[in-house]
Amino acid sequence: MATANKMIQQAMQKSAVVTTGKPALQQYIKQMEREIKKALPSVITPERFTRIVLSALSTNPKLAETTPQSFLGAMMTAAQLGVEPNTPLGQAYLIPYRNKGVMECQFQLGYKGLIDLAYRSGEISIIQAQVVYSEDDFAFSFGLEPTLKHIPTASKRGEPVFVYAVFKTKEGGYGFEVMSIEEIRAFAQKYSKTYDNGPWQTNFEEMAKKTVLKRVLKYAPLKTEFLRGLAQDETIKQEISDDMYLVQPTVVEDVVSVDSATGEIIQNEL
Repeated sequence: MATANKMIQQAMQKSAVVTTGKPALQQYIKQMEREIKKALPSVITPERFTRIVLSALSTNPKLAETTPQSFLGAMMTAAQLGVEPNTPLGQAYLIPYRNKGVMECQFQLGYKGLIDLAYRSGEISIIQAQVVYSEDDFAFSFGLEPTLKHIPTASKRGEPVFVYAVFKTKEGGYGFEVMSIEEIRAFAQKYSKTYDNGPWQTNFEEMAKKTVLKRVLKYAPLKTEFLRGLAQDETIKQEISDDMYLVQPTVVEDVVSVDSATGEIIQNEL
């Protein structure tokens, strides 16, 4: 394991740039191309990943204000998971937070990134989440013979009332979870530090789907590696390791939001 500070010092020796501001972070990214290549799975090339991170840094000014340690930690977490941060794909996000007076970068897994990881586990044949509206034909029951029926109305579907997630394994097993909109809001208000001014406000339905998906996947027969990856969601890392899963996260306080549909940072007052 190597700390972020050590790698940053090595990058500084090579690039001879200051340790704050966007130019320095861009240099660190370029100097760490070997580490990025080592961390990435085959689903994305190092060149593409590097371009995506540099683009995120140039298009979202608040990211340039985050500490090198936390930015590189979030970047390497995304690399190890093989998800594209801050793109329209919605796989993952690098989000600037003011944490105890210091701007830091948090890694956040997106709804589509969660689905991608589930498929990559090799055990899931179908996984999806859907929003149910008040005019849809919807019914479900639990017990020894659980049932789920959803027929969307063609038009004028009304207000969202439920969100459900389903999975089916390659062996034929399946499961589903249903949460009402009220349950989801209560859950988010209790557990999410970003509820009032984060993606819960800019893209509620996507965050709701992610919440229900994470709940249903607790019952799926998934490998430990997938569960370790899932645990990286909404973390800030201050170190870099050959295995980012081993790096303990820090506590998050205040937030600058991101639009989870576009990956663009929303400028809140800090």
